Amino acid sequence: MGSTEDRDGVSLTNLDEELFPSAGATKRDLVEYLDAMSDRFIPVLRDRPLSVQRVLRGQRPFMQKNLPKYTPDWVERIPIWAESSHREVTYALCNDRRTLLWLANQRAVEFHPTLWRIEDPDRPTALILDIDPPEGDSFPRAVQAARLVRTALHDAGLECTLKTSGAKGLHVLVPITGVSTEQAAAATRALAARAEQLDPEVATTAFVREERHDKVFLDSTRAGGATLAALYSPRIRPGVPVSFPLPWEALEDIVPSDFTIKTAPALLAQLQPDSAADHPAELVQSLPADLIEQGRGIPIARVQAMHEGKRRARARRNADADKEDIAPAPPSDPG
Repeated sequence: MGSTEDRDGVSLTNLDEELFPSAGATKRDLVEYLDAMSDRFIPVLRDRPLSVQRVLRGQRPFMQKNLPKYTPDWVERIPIWAESSHREVTYALCNDRRTLLWLANQRAVEFHPTLWRIEDPDRPTALILDIDPPEGDSFPRAVQAARLVRTALHDAGLECTLKTSGAKGLHVLVPITGVSTEQAAAATRALAARAEQLDPEVATTAFVREERHDKVFLDSTRAGGATLAALYSPRIRPGVPVSFPLPWEALEDIVPSDFTIKTAPALLAQLQPDSAADHPAELVQSLPADLIEQGRGIPIARVQAMHEGKRRARARRNADADKEDIAPAPPSDPG
């Protein structure tokens, strides 16, 4: 086959080029994977403002939120005011195969949708506990921490689904309905704290890396305006792994690198992951009031870390000033 072809009205170019250094895959491999998975992937992305991480030839990967001016008119989109940058950002909505193929041709490798749909921006459809193990061969510990999260959820009367992050960790998703962003964020903090208490030797909620002491970090900050590497999204990592749904009983037999753009379609049929991962509406559930109230009493990790960073900076400045105050005077001029 040539290096260029048309598919669903989209011109696909440079298909035989390496996707990125260490990918072990071509742009064609990316296109074939996304096309093969489109029936499953598009429902995950539908009606959610989408950021993509692209990797152009000879350049470092970059996150793209605002659609470029050359985007075809048939790509659905939504403008959203960005308070942080004081400008309007036009996000893509990946609602059909044609758009997915166009994004693939743009070398969009990672797909990061919002946790909410455009019809209700203040109603996230899931809580996310991001299980982030320390560096090294630490996936077994990520599994331990994920099981702590699952126990905390069951104790709260909540069901969940599981997927690999596509990196070195796991994502536990809790489908919800009728919950505001603030309530969801509070409940996520409470669940992380409850899971940590079950075995503080394994898991920690410490946001500052130096305070984790080689434990698995339970990241509760995926709420509000945060995005998440979508289920089935490839990742810009060696071998191009993908975020993959898992049955809990398969955790002992896999590692995240098992699931790549070349292997994932066949493994779907073999592992038969929980269908609720693809259809979370089957699990939609409300949140216990006590969980939300507990979370409201727990500081937001990023904000707490920011204040702690400022406190430490002030302490260093004060210590430096004290040293200057007690520094010995220079010797007097003997002349």
